[in-house]
Amino acid sequence: MSSDQQRYAISFTPAPHEALGIVGASWVGRNAFSGASIEPPMIGGLSLAETSFHTALPRRYGFQGMLKSPFYLADGMSEAMLLNALMRFATGWQPFWLPRLKVVQRGGILAFAPAVAVPELDDLAAAVVCELDPFRAPLSEAELERRDTGLLSPVQFTNLHRWGQPDVMSAFSFHIPLTGPLDAREMARMERAVSEFFGPILQEPVEFENIALFVEEEPGAPFCVHSLHPMGALPARKIA
Repeated sequence: MSSDQQRYAISFTPAPHEALGIVGASWVGRNAFSGASIEPPMIGGLSLAETSFHTALPRRYGFQGMLKSPFYLADGMSEAMLLNALMRFATGWQPFWLPRLKVVQRGGILAFAPAVAVPELDDLAAAVVCELDPFRAPLSEAELERRDTGLLSPVQFTNLHRWGQPDVMSAFSFHIPLTGPLDAREMARMERAVSEFFGPILQEPVEFENIALFVEEEPGAPFCVHSLHPMGALPARKIA
């Protein structure tokens, strides 16, 4: 696949052996590490068709919370250069804990977000956006128009034109999407389903110890984990 067709995203995702990662992959119906599909979960009050439909959007992206939204590589940049930079970047940050996750509404979808603010996470996300921005190809005029919904705040508008995405820096709000857009009638049912499915896992803190590089091999393809970059002095682990 030509590298100019690939997009990359920099995100948090639980390691594949962790309970949150296993259950999260089951919820969205796809393992972003292996790319394997997973049978939609059986949840009281929801049909398999409903569950599959409402999780279609996060299924494409995988169970992840983005720090830097999908981007094409800038001219003169390569995947190897991005990997080296991300590995070096990760070594400069120490792992930290997220408090328990709660179900929240974000722009008409359901998502997980930390129950309280996590300054270390906000600082990390801002640094990812800023320090790795030289790898991002500028948005085209068509992309800018598509992302400028007319509802952006002045801060979001400035972010879009400076960083290629509106919800960064002071506008950043970390979340792990769980559904696509829901109407008001579906929201409460899906929130109950999420709480039932994840159960006691939501009471546990989550260790943020890796930064993940996701790749979209071609337009519209599912995003898969390319590599996990441990925060500390360990080398990146390539995902086979």
